[in-house]
Amino acid sequence: MTIVTPAGLKKHLVSIAGRLCEVILPIKDQYYIGNGNTIAICTLGSLHLLQTIADDAYIMNRILIVGRLLSENRGIDMLINFALKNQNLRYIIVCGKEVKGHKSGQALLSLHKNGVQNDSRIIGAYAPSPFLLSSRRDIDSFRTQTKIFDLIAIEDLQVIKAHLNL
Repeated sequence: MTIVTPAGLKKHLVSIAGRLCEVILPIKDQYYIGNGNTIAICTLGSLHLLQTIADDAYIMNRILIVGRLLSENRGIDMLINFALKNQNLRYIIVCGKEVKGHKSGQALLSLHKNGVQNDSRIIGAYAPSPFLLSSRRDIDSFRTQTKIFDLIAIEDLQVIKAHLNL
């Protein structure tokens, strides 16, 4: 007989809710691969900023990837997985407008600074459901491998470009 803890149950329910949202409100994962290999840009909820960056040859020649970060759980898990598969990734620029209700940028910054509790909840995250499915080992590797630049709420391309000379 398997004993389910409250934390385990909550983590399972979050996973189910995420899968339901994918079916009911599908949001297309949108990202663009660049020619660099050490820098990623997360534009959070700013779709127009994502497209502007994707259309800018100067930026795309210096970055590995640009994409949005829409959720404080599945989105961050996907980012951790991507980073660990791309070992040269060292820097993540988090910019653009926060996703209302999810605070995915703030959750990512909290994860990087504080890690997770035993129940995989991101320490210090304000998001409603900041529970990750990534293993603690993967989370720790991600935190060690990357440095994050907090440009949340900034959509000025010149400010973002200034952070590309790493």
